Amino acid sequence: MNHQRLRKDADFKNVYKRGKSFANKTLVMYYRKNGCDFNRIGFSVSKKIGKAVTRNKIRRLIKENLKDMNDLEQGYDIIFIARIPSAELDFRDMGKSLRHLLKKTGVVKK
Repeated sequence: MNHQRLRKDADFKNVYKRGKSFANKTLVMYYRKNGCDFNRIGFSVSKKIGKAVTRNKIRRLIKENLKDMNDLEQGYDIIFIARIPSAELDFRDMGKSLRHLLKKTGVVKK
């Protein structure tokens, strides 16, 4: 999968303000078309979820699951926001949660 990181605060604000969002029990996903031929992915994991080890684990799980998804449409800015129950997920369950949101939004190729 071809994607880059979404890092600048202005880019995050742009997606929050002009994008659409969907959520499930463990994740919230904001997305917006970016006009490029690649995706830019951003992560937000609050300190409410846990200490640094837990927050980094959640980010790693999301990143690794996204690497395995070869059927993503290109040209989106996507932000994943972790909710408190996401701290309890393993690799497979995080993948299910991600795929659920991506299918719901139509970012996954049919």
